[in-house]
Amino acid sequence: RLGEGSGAALAIGVLQGAVACHSGMATFAEAGVAAGA
Repeated sequence: RLGEGSGAALAIGVLQGAVACHSGMATFAEAGVAAGA
């Protein structure tokens, strides 16, 4: 059966992916988005 241990192991991968996505995301200024667009 799947329990807390297997859920935690899967959650680590999801969290690492979320942190990598957040860290690599550009700001509006870096992306060249114009004000009021």
